[in-house]
This record gives sequence, structure tokens and C-alpha cells, in this order.
Amino acid sequence: MSDTAPNVDAKPSPAASKAPAKGGAEKKKPGKPRNYDLGNGVYRFSRSRMYHKKALYKFIGKKTEKKVKPVKPLTIEKKIGGEKNGETRIVLLRKRRNYYPTADKIKPHHSKKLFSQHKRYTRPTLTPGTICILLAGPHKGKRVVLLKVLASGLLLVTGPFKINACPLRRISQNFVIATSTKLDISGVKLPDTINDKYFRRNRQKRAKKAEGDIFNTKKEAYKPSDQRKADQQAVDKQIIEVIRKHPEKKHIFAYFSAMFGLRSSQYPHRMKF
Repeated sequence: MSDTAPNVDAKPSPAASKAPAKGGAEKKKPGKPRNYDLGNGVYRFSRSRMYHKKALYKFIGKKTEKKVKPVKPLTIEKKIGGEKNGETRIVLLRKRRNYYPTADKIKPHHSKKLFSQHKRYTRPTLTPGTICILLAGPHKGKRVVLLKVLASGLLLVTGPFKINACPLRRISQNFVIATSTKLDISGVKLPDTINDKYFRRNRQKRAKKAEGDIFNTKKEAYKPSDQRKADQQAVDKQIIEVIRKHPEKKHIFAYFSAMFGLRSSQYPHRMKF
């Protein structure tokens, strides 16, 4: 018997280390193509070099014949016994269905979410109290205060009306620039009735026009109701008090009363509002 102990620190053979794992075959790394872009549209091999590498000269002038698949016949001629049966008859290989439904099957249509059930996403800069610039509508160019975001996703804004004649109205966030100036309107209480239904107009049905009444009828001009006037005064009173408590109240009053506009060589994407 030999006194030599087995070598515990011996390294495993390379063949054993490269053996695939129990999970399956060893994954191959995706190889790099031999002709790749070196930068600025310059490739490693030229066009003529790749022509010889791929041995494309072997395939020049060779044409593979197109294999025409045999067309399966739809009918077959069968012999029929009997003297008065015509001896032969053409029969379909694939018989037609013996039942055809009289009405189409009703396909189940998945219910779609209504617009009122859609999720609303507003920009993070549009928070209550933000002073915004209107970009569309009859009051475009005016500065307004954002009061809240309604359920429809539209913004509820006001002038105030006493300063720049902009009443309580809704506007989409696509037509608004949010400025960095903000007012603390946490103490302002809005009436519970101000929602999307509050701004719906009552459109009366057109009466049937009789002869001679075509040019006599006139469209009724919109007039705000007494409730809307009272709500406007209540909201404006609270916002004007918030502005008066601001340390820069003189500049803010002037800011609301002035209209927004761009002069020559002024670009909105370069400005910080």
C-alpha cells in the first residue's frame, strides 16, 4: 500500500467544467456578422469582397425550374348502369353541405368603456392654484387661476371676472400654459353644484317651420343665469382676498390684467413661464 494521500486541491478537468447544466443544453451567444458597420456607413468588407466571400459567382446564370403543383380535380366521371341513365354522370368529389343557416350567428361583442369611465391624466404642473395662460377660445391670451380638475378631465378656471372679465369656464389642458406662479387656494370653497353638468346648455328643440317663418325666427343669445352670476361673485371674492394676502399683490393684479403676447424674436419654447 502506498502512503500517498489523494490530491484534494486538484483542479477539475476543462471537459468537466464545460459540461452542460442540468437545466438543458448550453445557451449559445449570438454571433457577430462578419460584415458589420465600422461607423459612418463604412463596412468592414467592400461589396466586391463580399461577392467573393459568399461565392455568388456560382449562382449567376442559374435558374431553378418552377415546380407546378398538380391541380386537384373538383369532379369525377362515374359510370352508371342502366340503359336509360346516360351511362356516365359527373359527381362532385367534395359534397356540399346539406344544411345552411337562415341567419348569421350573433358574435359576442365585448363591452367598451364609455368616455365617462376613461382614466384622466393631467400634467403634473397643473395643480389647483396654478396661474395659467389660455391659448384658445374667446379669452385667449388671458391669465387665469386653475381651481380644480373636473371628472371629464377638463380644467375649471376663472379670471377672476372682476379683473380680466374671464368667467368660470372649462378648458382642455392642451390649450393652456402652466406658469411657475401659484396661489394658495386651499381655503377657497367652491360650490358643490359646479361640475360638468353645471356647464351644459339647455338646447331647445327646433319648432317646425311654417311658410313665411323661415326668415322671421332669430337665434336666442346666451345669457348667464342668476345662479351662475351669484357663484361667480362668491368665487371671485375669495380669490381676490387670496391675492391681496400675497406679498407681491401689486405685480399679480397687473399680471392678471395684462394680455399675453409674443413679439419678434420671442419663442415660447425658449421661455420659462
